[in-house]
Amino acid sequence: MKTVFTTLICSILLTLYSCGDATVERNIAMYTDTWDRIINEANLDLINNANFTEDITLVSSPENIVGIDDFKAYYSNFITGFSDVTFDIKAVFGQGENLVKHWHYTGTHTGDFFGIPATGKTVDLEGVTLVKMKDGKIAQEQDFMDNLVFMEQLGLDPFLNPENTITIRTLYENFAKGNVEGVAAVMDDDLVWNEAENFPYADGNPYHGFDAVLKGVLSRIMEEWDYWNLTHMDFLEITNNKVLVTGRYEAKYKKNGAVINLQMAHLWTLKDGKVISFQQFADTKGISDAMTK
Repeated sequence: MKTVFTTLICSILLTLYSCGDATVERNIAMYTDTWDRIINEANLDLINNANFTEDITLVSSPENIVGIDDFKAYYSNFITGFSDVTFDIKAVFGQGENLVKHWHYTGTHTGDFFGIPATGKTVDLEGVTLVKMKDGKIAQEQDFMDNLVFMEQLGLDPFLNPENTITIRTLYENFAKGNVEGVAAVMDDDLVWNEAENFPYADGNPYHGFDAVLKGVLSRIMEEWDYWNLTHMDFLEITNNKVLVTGRYEAKYKKNGAVINLQMAHLWTLKDGKVISFQQFADTKGISDAMTK
């Protein structure tokens, strides 16, 4: 009887092991094929609810990317930002619903990549991704790679934070759209804002907090000028979490119809993705002259 019981237990254990092993193999095959076609065939439509869970999560900093739409938008940067792309999965192994992927990616930076304009540089990267599967679908990923090497290959200073420039570019886009909520969202509660000395709206310097800026600067510009546009803008990220923006003010004063087209510069300082200070530099005499014609 003991021999029969032992044989039965062994059979059950072997069956469970075989089933588990088969599940891992199916997950690996599905995962490998899906990402091969997404990257090498530039087929972003495969990021869908047939291959990924609805709450697919990319573990990242400063916050996770959650949901199919945001996950797809994130990886679209690797498709549209690079040409001549090759993506090889060098090895995959797993246990249960967990996989580990060792990958190799190459490409030429010929398009916009998370707000970074094309550099024409070639990248050659290797990394590892931790993966969680759920019911045959991809549920979570977390990438590990040498970001310093990546930035150096793009010709960027590894001690800079490209996210800062992206934040400031988005801020100006929201300014142009009149999206005050979008602008306010990236302002720190302890924001310190300074207009250029002798600028007509510098009388509140330093402004503390975005509400003060909205009332003392932005609302007055909207009330007193037919339009106030920023053109010919260039973005330069510098050390210590600062972004310098240069360009021109093109505006028309309501009272007398005077038009300006003058140089300007804005210096932004960020911390943890939020703007903590602003300094304007501008041809204040040219603006004052226009307002007193």
